[in-house]
Amino acid sequence: MRHRTTITVAIQGPILRSDLPGLYERVCRLAARLEAPILVCDLLAVEADAVAVDALARLALAAGRYDCQLRLRGASKELRELVSFMGLDEVLSAWAPASS
Repeated sequence: MRHRTTITVAIQGPILRSDLPGLYERVCRLAARLEAPILVCDLLAVEADAVAVDALARLALAAGRYDCQLRLRGASKELRELVSFMGLDEVLSAWAPASS
């Protein structure tokens, strides 16, 4: 299999707490299969709430597990502020511009 340099995942909202295990498992399967060094999560359709931050923390865990660098694209200002408020800005510091 040809290795890709980037995996892009579009996350649609709202995210329910019951969606979290499946989202984590799907991203892990993609990362394991494609072995890409960068995981980009498109967050344009994600609302700023605690469940979304939990999902992002799980995606950071999945990326780290497969030696990927996590990039977050298209997050609202409110979501970025909530991540910072919850003390996860160092873990989820890879904000990419919406147009990248």
